[in-house]
Amino acid sequence: MKNRVKILNIEVDNISVNELLRSFTSGFLVTPNVDHLIQLQKNRDFFDAYRQADFVTVDSQIVYWAAKFLGHPVKEKLSGSDFFPAYYDFHKNNPNIRIFLLGGRPGVAQRAARNVNAKAGREIVTGAHSPSMSFAANAVECEEAIGMINDSGANVLVVGLGAPKQEIWIAKYRERMPGIHTFMALGATLDFEAGTVSRAPRWMSRCGLEWLYRLVKEPGRMWRRYLVRDLPFFYLLIKQRLGLYKPPFSNNQQPR
Repeated sequence: MKNRVKILNIEVDNISVNELLRSFTSGFLVTPNVDHLIQLQKNRDFFDAYRQADFVTVDSQIVYWAAKFLGHPVKEKLSGSDFFPAYYDFHKNNPNIRIFLLGGRPGVAQRAARNVNAKAGREIVTGAHSPSMSFAANAVECEEAIGMINDSGANVLVVGLGAPKQEIWIAKYRERMPGIHTFMALGATLDFEAGTVSRAPRWMSRCGLEWLYRLVKEPGRMWRRYLVRDLPFFYLLIKQRLGLYKPPFSNNQQPR
């Protein structure tokens, strides 16, 4: 039985990166941060997608501290942008791992693919596609992307469309991609791999200040998320610590 820790209305895996690399041979990986946890209080489709996940790892230093505050610490913060490089390095000599990258602005996925293949020393990424901004709501574009993925020979799909779009898309279409055995919803990871967005210095990440770095870099896009939308997280966390938190959705309800 998996060792999991309850944070608000989801459970996260108490797992190290090495344990995850050894055990993640198939399934669906999501990596919750504070913003995910807030959206999971309101968005039932997002919550249902999370319920399909086989692995749930702590993406944020703040969520890592939250688990400790609740009295159930996890082994380490394991963000998607840290895990993906470890994953393709771990499998660089494994010809049975073939990756498709889906997401990012025009050209980002293709650039990320070239960089990843150069680091891995082989064509571990066999296909890449950067869809339009309205992609997830466009049935024709979704069908085209599914066709590209199925034709690529990939068996691992990394989706970087941003939450909750990427998780909901995987949950909705995963059965349409029979050749894919491993799904990862990894947000801005493709931008980081492409080099189009810079990551926060490690010391800022360790201090829980990665959000501040991204706010300074992209204030127009990030200010509402960090300074308005995500603030109730701390109130909800205190309610859980006091035994007063009530999940907005029931885990016993069938996904829609």
